[in-house]
Amino acid sequence: MTIAHTLGALSVMAGALLAAQAAQAQDNTFINPDWANSAWYLGAGVGQSRATIDEPRLRASLAANGESVTGFSKDQRDTGYKLFAGRQLNQYFAVEGGYFDLGKFDFKSTTSGNGVLNGQAAFRGVNLDLLGQLPLSQRLSLLGRVGMHYTKTNTEFSGNRLLGSTNTHASERKLNAKLGLGLEYKFSEALALRGEVERYRLNDAVGNRGDADLYSVSLVYKLGRPASATPAYQPAPDVAPVVAMPAPVIVAAPAPVPVAEKVSFASEALFDFDQSTLKPQGKAALDQLLGQLTGMDLEVIVTVGHTDAVGSDAYNQKLSQRRAEAVKAYLVAQGVETSRVYTEGKGETQPVADNTSAAGRAKNRRVTVEVVGTRKVLR
Repeated sequence: MTIAHTLGALSVMAGALLAAQAAQAQDNTFINPDWANSAWYLGAGVGQSRATIDEPRLRASLAANGESVTGFSKDQRDTGYKLFAGRQLNQYFAVEGGYFDLGKFDFKSTTSGNGVLNGQAAFRGVNLDLLGQLPLSQRLSLLGRVGMHYTKTNTEFSGNRLLGSTNTHASERKLNAKLGLGLEYKFSEALALRGEVERYRLNDAVGNRGDADLYSVSLVYKLGRPASATPAYQPAPDVAPVVAMPAPVIVAAPAPVPVAEKVSFASEALFDFDQSTLKPQGKAALDQLLGQLTGMDLEVIVTVGHTDAVGSDAYNQKLSQRRAEAVKAYLVAQGVETSRVYTEGKGETQPVADNTSAAGRAKNRRVTVEVVGTRKVLR
């Protein structure tokens, strides 16, 4: 595959993924962390590959054959690409397999007596890696990988100084190790961008052993995104104390009854991933809550934001406060007096479940709305 074809294919893929993502944003697709931590995904990357040509060894070999090197040039860089698929095992680990092409690396040498020796090595193969992901925030993660690759190496020589070898073309297949480090930024739970450097241990088919590095940028897309769901509203029961009345001749007028309601919404029901702007489904859920307050003399509403333990304490504190403020802004826009609505962000300080499991983290990402007022009792 030529460089132009490789870049063209990646451009088409990037355009398709971004278009799909825009369509999902318009549909307000429901965000599901449990799905994201167990999904299959596809990806493609392109970048620069670098290898080291052993110039001292080649010069020494020519000198051993009575040649004096008069010129030596080498090209140790090329364009490399990779295509891969993987499965997310959990939030921290994934298994990934793929195909890669590191390109071609060559040298040209001239010797005394009009001697010429040229060489070229090309590397391509398949790999299987274990990928580790350490979240630095809800969007940014540090990547580390370790794995094995099975690579075919083609080495070709030309010229009139072939060091006594009649084999101008050598090919070898070898299993070797590879390592990598990088960063991943999530545009959403479905689409991410990676920047990585990977080191491949290689054999050049003529007895030499060395390393090649690939510096790449990749797009990753997770498959099978679940359908959106409208959040269910489940208000707490009214607190209606029974007032003992004497047996008077004249029936007293109904007295207002204190009412306190506290509702907890999952953050994913109100907001998109890592956002503090209310989704249409979230607005509908808050409208249901406001509908329950008809006929109530409202005293105060308290909105409190909570997060899970992923990301820094400072970041989670700010996110929880922004989400509580977003709920207040919507309630005020619907006619609630701003002086009666109070907000607070608790960050990750008040978990209601274990943060080591996906189900527990989902329970901890929440916004609670507590309403206090009085309501007349009909008799």
